[in-house]
Amino acid sequence: MGARRLALLKEAIPGLGRLTVLWNPTIASKSPELRETEVAAQHLGVQLQSVEVRVPDDLEGAFEAITRQRTEALIPLGGPPITQEIDRIVAFASRARLPAMYESRDWTEAGGLMAYGPNFQDIYRRGAAYVDKILKGARPADLPVEQPTTFDFVINFKTVQALGLTIPQSVLQQATEIVQ
Repeated sequence: MGARRLALLKEAIPGLGRLTVLWNPTIASKSPELRETEVAAQHLGVQLQSVEVRVPDDLEGAFEAITRQRTEALIPLGGPPITQEIDRIVAFASRARLPAMYESRDWTEAGGLMAYGPNFQDIYRRGAAYVDKILKGARPADLPVEQPTTFDFVINFKTVQALGLTIPQSVLQQATEIVQ
């Protein structure tokens, strides 16, 4: 997911040179995502900096570090406390005029620029199908583990305009939804 998010962000902002990833290193699943994003950044010629946020009180210091680093874009990796502070992070990105790529549509609904991630409605439907099978007698251990197969790429056009960006048509055509 990290590589795809960065690739879409780089395609939307072709001159992107410096990127900051906001993340919580205490969440084990985020380390591989950060590494994947680092590899993609090297491949795309983007200088990547990471800023750690372990608790909500770390956010103000993180915002100051991002500003000092003169980053050109932001990718917050989810998990607490980051997903608990959507409004603060989106407001900072807006104030700092930073294009940002987020992990779910919740962020674009809060005013974030773009989000790419699994379609949770599809995941919930698949979960319901599993519950149905279990209620009909299937053993949970016999059911296969599934990965998401449907993804959303949402662009908030109001934020595009507020940031004064021109998103290439090739990126707009990839969007599953453009929020007005």
